[in-house]
Amino acid sequence: MQPSHNPRELALQALQLRQPHEKVSALASLWQCAQSFEWTQATTSAVLTPNEALPGRPDKPVLVHPGQVPTRSVHTLQGRAALLHAICHIEFNAINLALDAVWRYPNMPTAFYMDWLRVAYEESTHFDMLAQHLHNMQPSAPWTYGDFEAHDGLWAMCEKTAADITARMALVPRTLEARGLDATPLIQDKLRKVATPDALETVALLDIILRDEIGHVAIGNHWYKHLCHIHKLDPVAYYGQLVDTYAAPKLKPPFNNAARIDAGFTEAELAYLLA
Repeated sequence: MQPSHNPRELALQALQLRQPHEKVSALASLWQCAQSFEWTQATTSAVLTPNEALPGRPDKPVLVHPGQVPTRSVHTLQGRAALLHAICHIEFNAINLALDAVWRYPNMPTAFYMDWLRVAYEESTHFDMLAQHLHNMQPSAPWTYGDFEAHDGLWAMCEKTAADITARMALVPRTLEARGLDATPLIQDKLRKVATPDALETVALLDIILRDEIGHVAIGNHWYKHLCHIHKLDPVAYYGQLVDTYAAPKLKPPFNNAARIDAGFTEAELAYLLA
C-alpha cells in the first residue's frame, strides 16, 4: 500500500489488494492508523477513484452460480473443509464490503467511517483464523482459501447498491450479512453432533464470529435508520421497497430473534420478516 494520510484512501488501496494475506496485513495497519487520524471535512468529502477493478481478489476460488456450489456434508472431513471454506469466503467478502463503504460514500459523519473500518478489521481477523484452521485440518495435504468453488452473491449486491448508500445499508449488512445470525447456530448444532476435534474447533470459532457479527449488523441497522431519519422515510416500509427495487432475497425462517434484537432489529422489523 502507498503511504497516505487519508484512511479512506487507504481503505480503497486495501480493497484493491488481491492477495488475502496482504489484505489482512493492510487492515491491521489501517485500523491502527485510523485510531490517531485527525478527520477533516476534506477527508470525509473527498471523491475517490479506484485505479483497478474492484474488488481485489485472488484468481481462486473459482466463482460459480450459487446453485452450482456443491452440497457440503459435515460427516466427512472434506465436507467440513468445504463448509469452512464457504465461511472463509463470506468473511473475505465481508472485508471488501466494509472497505467499499468507507471509500465510496463521501460526506458521512466520522463515526460512519470508523464503524466500517472497525468492521473491515474484525472481518479480516475472522478470515485469518478461519483460513488457519482450514490449513490445519489436514496436515498431510493442507487446504487453503481458493481450493473450493464459491459464489459471488454478497459482492453482486454490493455492486447493485453502489449508487445508493441507504440501499447498501439496508440490503448488505442488515439483510445478507444478518442472515449469518440465523444460519450460524444451525451450522454449530450440526458440527456439535459430529463432535470431531476439527468440528468442535469450528464451533468455537463461530462463537467468536457470531458475537462480532451481531455488532456489525447493529452498525448496519444504525446507519440505515440514520439515513431514513434524515430523508424522513419509514424504515420498515422503505425496506420493503428496497427489497423489491433491488431484487433482494426474501428471507425465510427460522430467524435468530435474540441475536437480531441484540443487533438492533425492532419488533416491527421482525414481524415484517414473518409476513
